[in-house]
Amino acid sequence: MTSTATSPTAPVAPPDPPPGRRWTPSRRLLPYLLVAPALCFELLVHLLPMLGGLYMSVLELTQFYLRDWLHAPWAGLANFRFALDFDGAVGAALVRSFAVTAGFSVLTVGLSWLLGVFAATLLQRSFRGRAVLRTLFLVPYALPVYTAAMVWKFLLDQDDGMVNATLSGLGITDGQTFWLLGDNAFLATVATATWRLWPFAFLVLMAGMQSIPHDVYESATVDGAGLWQQFRSITLPMLRPVNQVLVLVLFLWTFNDFNVPYVLFDKSVPSAANLLSIHIYNNSFITWNFGMGSAMSTLLLLFLLVVTAGYLAFTSRRMKDA
Repeated sequence: MTSTATSPTAPVAPPDPPPGRRWTPSRRLLPYLLVAPALCFELLVHLLPMLGGLYMSVLELTQFYLRDWLHAPWAGLANFRFALDFDGAVGAALVRSFAVTAGFSVLTVGLSWLLGVFAATLLQRSFRGRAVLRTLFLVPYALPVYTAAMVWKFLLDQDDGMVNATLSGLGITDGQTFWLLGDNAFLATVATATWRLWPFAFLVLMAGMQSIPHDVYESATVDGAGLWQQFRSITLPMLRPVNQVLVLVLFLWTFNDFNVPYVLFDKSVPSAANLLSIHIYNNSFITWNFGMGSAMSTLLLLFLLVVTAGYLAFTSRRMKDA
């Protein structure tokens, strides 16, 4: 009697449990989630020092309380009252520094924009050597700001500077002009900052001009419009969104500029070049009155916020009406 061997059957795996519902971000929410880490880091880097400065502005924080600055005496709004008392010495000095900074910013932004427009217009059309010129124009912006300021410090030296040597060779001056002292210090600061910033304006404006359709210029040429008419009626109106951002960025950079005057003049900045950033630095680290310096920084921040909001509202309304 034969018996048939039955092969063991393979065990049947239990059915998988029903998958749980996984949370997946929607397409609208995903970009914000990707940006959130960088945004939180930026807020951490910028917001915490800003809050610390606001807190110090209401303290009587001098050199006597630096080791335990959290327990410095409460000053309230006294620092702000001293800074805004234009009849007093502190307020009068702040007003003079504000006037110097305003003039410096207007001249630097205006000259940087004009040079940037001229260079961008010059390099719009193809010609031999355009790539070389474009590279040379961007060299000042590629250099570190300290290097650029040091180069100009040597150029403006009274005895061995190239500026005095060139002007003396042309018979314009006697070659002994003090560019880093007295009222000439303001011109030296404007020249250095303009040389440093105008390539950025050139780069932005050149990118904006390249986005303008070439057919528009061809139609204007057929209609008999000259180069100046094309620039005034086509280029400038179509560059308004670019100019809106560019002028604002240049203004904020120049109004807060600290590196250029500090490197040019070291710690002995002449009154003609005493920008607000240098003035606040002197009140904080020279006279050791960090409460007053923080109050001035807060006032500067509020001023820039008001100017930025007003500028954006004004320019946006003009672009809508145009």
